[in-house]
Amino acid sequence: MAKPLPSIEYLRQRLRYEPETGKLFWLDYDGMPNSWRAKYAGTEAFTAKVKGYQAGRIDDVMFYAHRVAYALYHEVWPEDQLDHANGVPTDNRINNLRVVTNQVNMRNSKKRSDNSSGVTGVTWNSLRNKWAAQVHVGGKHIHLGLFEKLEDARQARAEASRLYGFTERHGT
Repeated sequence: MAKPLPSIEYLRQRLRYEPETGKLFWLDYDGMPNSWRAKYAGTEAFTAKVKGYQAGRIDDVMFYAHRVAYALYHEVWPEDQLDHANGVPTDNRINNLRVVTNQVNMRNSKKRSDNSSGVTGVTWNSLRNKWAAQVHVGGKHIHLGLFEKLEDARQARAEASRLYGFTERHGT
């Protein structure tokens, strides 16, 4: 069972957030041992990297920096996913963070590391010796066609991406 989230008031006792830079800093919190306070008070917080995101611990519970930053700025924990609009997972400036559904978040995701065609949504169909273009929207797979040329499959996928509201950086 997950521990309850710390209150915004408690976060404010422990951390300071700079919305223009996206950085978090430890405050000199009376509840911490003097050795901790001497070493960490005033230093940048949440500098560890977990899955590409900045992260840190509060009372032995790991949190992502972007979620803590959002909570401190808006005085409420985000209820859904947070998207880094520019796709940079360490850019926690408040104007780069937005609450989104999983579906919207996926429309702003980068190209998968196992992509072999170089184009998101385009794969080689070895049975037909053609490029297959597809898109996933609302949990449904939409086949866009088979193409002799990779460029034609890429163009079909780009048109579908625009039609279904994917961001320009999706799959790059």
